[in-house]
Amino acid sequence: MFSSGVSGPAKLQAVTTLVNKLTEDLKSKSLSPEERDKALEELKVYGRDPRNADPIFTEEGIETLTKHAFDSSSETTSRNALRVLCNAMLLKPETRQRFVDLGYEFKACEKLKNDNWDDEFLATRVIFFSTYGTSVDLSKLIDEYQLADSIVKNLSRHATRISEHAKNKTKADPMELMALGETLRLLFNVTSKCPSKTDSFTAAVPHIVTLLLSLDIPPKGTPPLEAPLGPLVNATMNLKLDDEETRSCLYPKDAPSSLTEKLITLLDLSLKAYSDQELDATVTPLVCLISSIYEYAPADSPVCDTIRKSLLPSEEERTKVLGKGDTLPGRLLVSMTNPIAPEFARAVSHLLFNVSDKDAHKFVENIGYGYASGFLFQNNIPIPEGLGGDDEKGESSKAGQSSKRAVNPITGQFLDAETFPDMPEMTMEEKEREAERLFVLFERAKKLGIVNSNPVEQAVQGGRFEELPDDYEEDSD
Repeated sequence: MFSSGVSGPAKLQAVTTLVNKLTEDLKSKSLSPEERDKALEELKVYGRDPRNADPIFTEEGIETLTKHAFDSSSETTSRNALRVLCNAMLLKPETRQRFVDLGYEFKACEKLKNDNWDDEFLATRVIFFSTYGTSVDLSKLIDEYQLADSIVKNLSRHATRISEHAKNKTKADPMELMALGETLRLLFNVTSKCPSKTDSFTAAVPHIVTLLLSLDIPPKGTPPLEAPLGPLVNATMNLKLDDEETRSCLYPKDAPSSLTEKLITLLDLSLKAYSDQELDATVTPLVCLISSIYEYAPADSPVCDTIRKSLLPSEEERTKVLGKGDTLPGRLLVSMTNPIAPEFARAVSHLLFNVSDKDAHKFVENIGYGYASGFLFQNNIPIPEGLGGDDEKGESSKAGQSSKRAVNPITGQFLDAETFPDMPEMTMEEKEREAERLFVLFERAKKLGIVNSNPVEQAVQGGRFEELPDDYEEDSD
């Protein structure tokens, strides 16, 4: 294996010589297959560091690599050139448009049809880089060069192979998993940047589900959404999950909750494994997928019950103020107000609102007004009436099972489990100041539209406030 030991002007001269040699070879076939592959191998090593490797990234350099990659009759030469090309497109964004200008995207799509992990990985990577900052016509690649069909076919191949590995308890080839990861990233990018063609990829959903169910959850100490599990989840973000054929694989008759349970396990592990800074980019798609699975579940499916039981606070948790425990529901509630991960917080709020059947009253009942109020206000959803009234205490509700124990509608805690600090009773002067403060706070909330009326004002109008004379003195024991 070639190892570069040169730098500076010497490296630049070596790279220039190699690019010139490979360019001339395209015209005159001056190199033997061995010499050609050796030159590409050396160029790959030099190209890992773009300093003093400028000839690789020029228009002439990219054209030379592209033609060796897609016009060569030798599979070895083609793959060697593709490796250098991929690295160039990774390191220097301007090379991506240079590749597109050559019009070789269709040949990359053709190479995707090869039943070979290396070809799939390399060709997919070239197309993937072409989706960033270029004029590539993705619709044309889908309609005329079967890009969607090739992606779906490759995912089918992966699903078959990996399910066999799971059945036989054998390990997949690392190159196979790398190829799968690249295909999934390309699927996500294409469906994001060309939404009009999303339906062309719907057939990928059953294969994605098979892969999600077949792949093991990573061992402890390994990020739970490490590739390919994370890319599998991300790949579903733009796909149609409410299609009839899609629903049959999301909720299989023999084990309708199997996928849901796997995703909830991944969510539980992810909340423990990832920092707040990682939640938005890494875990948000998982929350969105669970939310979609709940929303599109058939009416008679046990999936909804499984999600409610897993994500909503249990009666045991209601013996304390909600969000204080280390359970999955508790961590989700805390995440709703996480300022460091706003996208994740929004996704969790929408998920719990969906699980509450998009009913504001159920939402408050399930998680407490303290957590629900921000989401309801931000989404212009009317606040349920009757919260906090003495005659309208909430009742706990989880997974369709209600408890007759009264619940504090603000904290979600059972009223009979509430504890209060042992403090001396307030003086009348303190009570008066507190009433005035509450009156002002509720007036502000009323102006903002958070509440419809001021309960302090109502109490005064209802005769529940007594005006005391200035010379009033409290009785002392």
